[in-house]
Order: sequence, then C-alpha cells, then structure tokens
Amino acid sequence: MPTLPNYHHFAGSHWESGTLHNVYAYLGVKAPHTGEPYSEALLLGVSGGIVMGYFSFAYEGFDPQCNILTRNTFDPFETMMARLGIVQTVQQTAKADKAVDLLVDALADGSPAIVWADHWSLPYNGLGEDEQMWGMMPIVVYGYDVDADCVCIADRARVPLTVSTAQLAAARGRIKKDKHRLLTVDVPDPDKLASAVNAGIWDCIKLFTEKPPKGSADNFGLRAYENWAKLLAKPKQRLSWEKIFAPGPKMYAGLTSAYNFAFLFGKDEALDAERSLYADFLDEAAVILDKPALRDAATSFRRAAQAWRSLGTTLLPDEIEPLGEARSLMTRRHLRFLQAGEDALDEMRRIDAQLAELRRRMETEFPLTQAEAEAHREGIAEQLITIRAIEAEGVAAMRSV
Repeated sequence: MPTLPNYHHFAGSHWESGTLHNVYAYLGVKAPHTGEPYSEALLLGVSGGIVMGYFSFAYEGFDPQCNILTRNTFDPFETMMARLGIVQTVQQTAKADKAVDLLVDALADGSPAIVWADHWSLPYNGLGEDEQMWGMMPIVVYGYDVDADCVCIADRARVPLTVSTAQLAAARGRIKKDKHRLLTVDVPDPDKLASAVNAGIWDCIKLFTEKPPKGSADNFGLRAYENWAKLLAKPKQRLSWEKIFAPGPKMYAGLTSAYNFAFLFGKDEALDAERSLYADFLDEAAVILDKPALRDAATSFRRAAQAWRSLGTTLLPDEIEPLGEARSLMTRRHLRFLQAGEDALDEMRRIDAQLAELRRRMETEFPLTQAEAEAHREGIAEQLITIRAIEAEGVAAMRSV
C-alpha cells in the first residue's frame, strides 16, 4: 500500500493554512518572491488574515464557554485556494470502502491527500469519544498501509502521527457534510499572488472595522474588544461576565476557555493569538506588492503579539495559584502535542486528570472573593483596550498603504 517517499513536512500549525503549507512543502512548490515553500503566514494572510471575535455560550448541563476567534473564519479555506488560482480535485462518497480506494489512488499518484476527519475521533488528540462533540478538520494523509493497519498523518504536530485504518474511517465518516471527502490540489498560479495578497489585506481591514458578513458587529474586530471589555467591567449588561461567568466554577470555565481558544486551539508555539504570524505575512506582502510601508503595520502587530501574551497571563495569572497552574498545564499539554504528537499522549492524559481535579476544586475553593473577581475582570478589560489601541494602529497603517 502506498506511502509517499521522503515525506517529512510537519511545520503547519493550523488545519487549513498549515495543511496546505505541508502539502506544497512536500510537492516542492515554491513561492515566486522567496523561492521557498508557500509559508503558513502567507496562506493565513491570503485567506483573510486575523481578527478579534468574541462569543459566549451557556448550555444547560455544560460549563459556560468563552470562544475567542483570532483569524478570519468566513470560508477561509475556499477563499485561500480560489484567490491563489488553485485547481482542486474533490472526491466524496458515502461508502467507506470506496473512500479507501480513492485515498489509495491519490497516494499512488504521488499526491498528499487532504481529508476531513473528526478532531474528537482521532486518538492522538487525547480527547476521548463524545457523541455531543465533533469537529471536521482538514488533515494530510501521506501513507496508508492495510497490512500494517496504519495510516500516516500530518496534523499540527511537528512529528508524524498514526492511526489505524478503522480509526481514520470512523473519523472521516463522522459528519455527513464532509463524510469521506478527499481533496488534492494543483499548484498556485503565481500571476495571482499579488491580487490574492491585496484581497486578503482588505478582508482583514474590513473585518476589523466594518460589519461582518454574518453576525453582530459587536462580535468582531475593534468593536469586539470594546464589547468584551464592557461585559467584563459592567455587571448589569445582559450577557455580562457577572451573569454568565459568575465567580466560582463558571468564572474558571470562562477564563480557561478564553485562554484555550485565543492561544492554543489550532495555534503554534508563539502563544500570541497568531499576531506574530500575521506580522510575518505583512513583511512578505511588502515585497510582493512593492509597498515597504506595510512593514510599519507588521511592527504594530508584533507589538500586539506581546500585548496578547500579556493578556494570557492576565486571564490566568501566576499570582492566583490555581489559575496560573491551569494556564501552565494547558500550555504544556499543547506544546507537548506539538513537540511529540502521540508519544505525548500519556502525559496529555495525566495533565487532563490534573485539570479535571482543578475544575472540581473550583466548586468549593474558588480563589477570588466577589470584590477580587470584579478587580480581576477589570484588569482583563484594561488589557483588551490596550490591545485594541495597538491593533487599531496596525489596521490604520494597512489602510493607508
């Protein structure tokens, strides 16, 4: 059964931009302005770039959740490929055996196969099966061996990952919309690169400053910083943190989920909400578009990256021991997966057990009084306004160019 020869491309961090980066790195496709593989920073920028998005969810029977978006989520994968003129070959079937045949054929032709698989069903993520949780993500399959019952995968970790053939089939078949979907891609059209970069920058500017394609303007861009800060500092607001994430286990859940989505979920090692990655894109864009002033915007977003790192320690500070411990454990789990993949699974499970114990302690040992919780929320709000001011400068610099 086919395995692509000399596949060693595992630098991609996000399911979309990282997956496409890994594929082109293997195929030896070079960007015209660097002579190197298309960088994940460039692909992020072309897809629509970064944003700030704020959402809270509270469902009966679950801890409330604060979901922070850090990149454009309005069809970025399709947008990225369309703008770069990438010809796609999509194959999809409802039959698991036919899906295997299509996958094997793609590998036999020498092409990495992009497939959609449920994040929760892939055992190397260490999440455990949960009928109420799913998420179909694109990953790279570069080897499929029935005799050895082994599938070779590139998926965010800096090392190879493996699952059994049955495990991949279950993950690919989890959700009807993306069931057994397979994608192979042709090379980008270099003549479209400049227009793709330009369109990506405008997407970023608009999502920071204008009404989003869907949803409330208060949930996106510069207004989202103001909205989140208001919900933190003004307890009488309808969806305030005082009401949704009251001091105790609910506030703990809000703080930890905000940290997870802002700094860990689909992210690299930088822990800065992808701001330094976007700054790298702007440096490349300055060359591609022959607009050196874009480097000024890149400088602003590198400052924003540092401010985001400070937000992480503001959300879960070391001075408040259980919160700092939670941040340390969550970060270590994330970094160990990136470094070691499935070889870190035992350690990831131990960390999950420690985090579960911390969550249990919050029922009776939450470390903040009501007044301290209010002060903590106000500190987070202040840091958000600091980030907003820096990113407003960066967006204005992009617009002026």
